[in-house]
Amino acid sequence: MRYWLVKSEPSEYGWEDLLSKGEDIWDGIRNYQARNFLKEMETGDEVLFYHSGKNKEIVGIAKVSQEAFPDLEDGEDKGWVAVKLKPHKALANSVTLEQIKSDSILSTIYLVKQSRLSTMPVEKIQFDHIIQLGS
Repeated sequence: MRYWLVKSEPSEYGWEDLLSKGEDIWDGIRNYQARNFLKEMETGDEVLFYHSGKNKEIVGIAKVSQEAFPDLEDGEDKGWVAVKLKPHKALANSVTLEQIKSDSILSTIYLVKQSRLSTMPVEKIQFDHIIQLGS
């Protein structure tokens, strides 16, 4: 199993949207590195759901429910992919970007190193630490 983080502006698509749908397609990714990460996701992988924008915080955990498939922009296959996610669990306490940046265990996380990526891997030790911070 691998661990991931996805980012979304809550006014565009937030954790509550995923909860209300029960399962949804994670699509619209138009960055080559993020696309390659989507291609690596496997069913059952756990995914941290991060709200970008004003609050900048991890709010929940989702699971990959369907591996990469074509994200058909304008009805054509242009090489972009999407995955399906299902909500798994909301964090009792959100974990803020400020907390992440000030934590030595999380100092090498992609969220800090390459903050513009919308989809990124997370090391198991970092994932577990974030879950502990959020409980």
